[in-house]
Amino acid sequence: MSSIPIEKHPAVEDFTEKLTHDISKEKIGDTSCETALDVSLDQIEADLNVTEDDLLEAKEHAKDLSLEETRQMMIKVLKVHEKDPNFSVLVLDKINEFLGNPDVFEHPEKHADLIYEMKTEAALITNNSPYAEVRAVVDNTDDVNMPSSTIRAWVIGLLFVVALAFINQLFSIRQPQITVLANVAQLLCYPVGKAAEALLPDWGFTIFGSRHSLNPGKFSTKEHMLITIMASVGYSTPYTDNIIWSQYLPQYFNQSYAGHFGYQILIALSTNFIGYGIAGICRRFLVYPAYCVWPASLVTIALNDAFHTEKNISVPGPLKRMFTTSRLRFFCYAFAAMFVWFWFPDYLFQVLSIFNWMSWIAPNNTNLNTVVGFNNGVGINPLPTFDWNVLLWDSPPQDPLVVPFFNTINKFVGSFFSAFVVLGIWYTNTYHTGYLPVNSNRVFDHFGDLFNVSRAINEKGLFDAEKYEAYSPAYLSAGYATLYLFFFAIYTATISYAYLYHRHEIAMGFRNLFNSFRKNKDTEYEYTDVHNRLMAAYPEVPEWWYLITLVFAIALGCAAIGGWETYTTVGVVFYGIALCLVFVIPIGIIKAITGLEVTLNVLAEFIGGSWAEGNALAMNFFKSYGYVTCSHALRFANDLKLAHYVKVPPKHTFWAQMIATIVSSLVCTGVLNFQMNQIEGVCTTTQKDHYTCPGINQFFTAAVLWGTIGPKKVFGKGGQYSALLVGFPLGLVLPFVVYWFQRKFPRQSWLRQVHVVAIMYGAITWAPYNVSYTWPAVPIAWLSMIYFKRRFLPFWSKYNYVLSAAFSSAIAIAAIIIFFGLQWTETSVDWWGNDVSYQGCEGTPCLRFTLPEGEYFGPKVGDFH
Repeated sequence: MSSIPIEKHPAVEDFTEKLTHDISKEKIGDTSCETALDVSLDQIEADLNVTEDDLLEAKEHAKDLSLEETRQMMIKVLKVHEKDPNFSVLVLDKINEFLGNPDVFEHPEKHADLIYEMKTEAALITNNSPYAEVRAVVDNTDDVNMPSSTIRAWVIGLLFVVALAFINQLFSIRQPQITVLANVAQLLCYPVGKAAEALLPDWGFTIFGSRHSLNPGKFSTKEHMLITIMASVGYSTPYTDNIIWSQYLPQYFNQSYAGHFGYQILIALSTNFIGYGIAGICRRFLVYPAYCVWPASLVTIALNDAFHTEKNISVPGPLKRMFTTSRLRFFCYAFAAMFVWFWFPDYLFQVLSIFNWMSWIAPNNTNLNTVVGFNNGVGINPLPTFDWNVLLWDSPPQDPLVVPFFNTINKFVGSFFSAFVVLGIWYTNTYHTGYLPVNSNRVFDHFGDLFNVSRAINEKGLFDAEKYEAYSPAYLSAGYATLYLFFFAIYTATISYAYLYHRHEIAMGFRNLFNSFRKNKDTEYEYTDVHNRLMAAYPEVPEWWYLITLVFAIALGCAAIGGWETYTTVGVVFYGIALCLVFVIPIGIIKAITGLEVTLNVLAEFIGGSWAEGNALAMNFFKSYGYVTCSHALRFANDLKLAHYVKVPPKHTFWAQMIATIVSSLVCTGVLNFQMNQIEGVCTTTQKDHYTCPGINQFFTAAVLWGTIGPKKVFGKGGQYSALLVGFPLGLVLPFVVYWFQRKFPRQSWLRQVHVVAIMYGAITWAPYNVSYTWPAVPIAWLSMIYFKRRFLPFWSKYNYVLSAAFSSAIAIAAIIIFFGLQWTETSVDWWGNDVSYQGCEGTPCLRFTLPEGEYFGPKVGDFH
């Protein structure tokens, strides 16, 4: 964007004159300011990371700020954002310069430029978000009369909940699986809503003074968002399905009572609603604070905004051009381009997805493919893919256009350096990994075959010591062992990081939580940013609503576990919730700031398996109430933030989440019973429609390994993997080391971007993912979050999140069409471009060592216990 002298811009000239006049009236002692401002508009935009429109809006509010008010505000900003990696380093430097120089307040006439910028920043933070990412898509105004909880919104929303729950449950056990995400519902519900707006009559009724009509007028963005929130909580299948399947099927635990609908629905509703209760209670930590950005939510809002924004502002961009294309039209162009392109890497020319070109040099060379292999290696490849979907490999997806750049680069650093740990373990044959694939997520026996759990359990699914000792210990690949090492590290690192970097915010959240229960509320610690002020116009959901939800969910869980022969104490519910409560706030803050979610599945397996050793089912319940409860709580908190940004009344959001979850749970449980009773040969390798249940098989194996055999035999004293427990103290200490370096060298701005938890997150990429999945996002993230954002902020603000929404939506729609239209009927394209990626070691993993016929590795039978 061209440089415009501030004196030449009429609006800014007026602002300059007014601000100069205000400063001239500021008196500290007997000194008055008489110096005029000499600041260029583009320089201020660059310093404060703000667009011209946002800057001009801030000037109206900066007029009324005194120097002392600005100082007090900057003290608070520095306290909250000093260690915030999303907050501009340049702005922090300006704030430190402003607060750290007493002469600014003694002789303000000498520092007019700096005072001007600080007043502008203070006005910007007071009346908008401190983050350019949020300002790009979230409006800082609200229309309290805009409808949201309308009859048509509920009907459309629940119809999509039923459809998504039915499809996702039906195909959840098929190979390949298909999942329709909430963004598909968000995309499709817009034309449905507009059709209802055009066709439905204005028929209605009045209740308690409020009129409810079939057609209250224009289909609003709040209605659209409420439907999206319903779809977001309704599209996923209950995690407890895994428990039901592993109990019910004869090839697993063979417990027929698991086919009882009452038992199924009780545990499904229990795990879901415990997540709601905890999310509601944690609102003051994860939703209200401005620093809780929730990057993924910005894409959802951008898609909404593309459909509902009528104004179209031209913005300067690359090549010195003005870009006039509207967001909706840009979305359509990007959607169409990705929809067409995705057919090539996903179906027609699959080598574009798995572009393991370095392996083609010598497909059967073990060393080459171990290092560069995409499928069965550590994936060190400078150009591994041309498939956007590969960049979204994580769950939830870590879109490089959405998450902060420090997130992407730290993840890559973690995965890259941990690759050498994997290679070191494998090449030294540590833990006998040389006899196994280098990066498999399966568990093996001492023959190098998949571990047969039936040879270590009795008819009740409980551990059988004699059978186990006559069989084999469990062995992990080098990648899987590395994953556990860094999983242990990431849990303690999360606690250390939260204490060092966010203790002030956590303490403020607790003060607000306690304050919410008082009759005479002290407003000193209330959140007062613009979005909280706008949401104050709507009645808040009382804390006791969420507490009742939590107690009700606990009661349902206890009824299910205690009412049937589960061989499990109801204590697993409370122990699981305790685990969630310890981690939900640190993990939630990290996810809200970075987009990274540290899942508790490994820790829940580790603790639950140790606590209920020998009982896989008890471990499964512990895992559900520890890991899944926390995961659901974060997902629901994300939806609460969506509503917060779009200004959907909190009570509307509460009931939308509750009712959509009940409907989804009922639909999924009904379909589950159909699958169990009507699909012939379900979950067998010969099932004619490919309902072979690969995920259930993996879940059962993990349940028996960590629940029946137990972590003590694997990681405890004398266990062959006990050395991996060094991850716990390693993760505890590393954040302190990085924190010390950041304090020791405050001028090194790159150190502020070092995020220990994100590095650890990259190091748990393994088994089955590798560096080929984390590297491609880095250059794209740099282009978006660094290059375009810094040089073309208005252009980036207008199009970046719309591009992300278009790409992900197009992939979802194309994948559905490809699946049902071609893969479902087993229509394939057999040619070199679809086969070359699976040649040699990239098809069947190559091993470093092979066993002679009849031999096995590791301790002899009878020498392990």
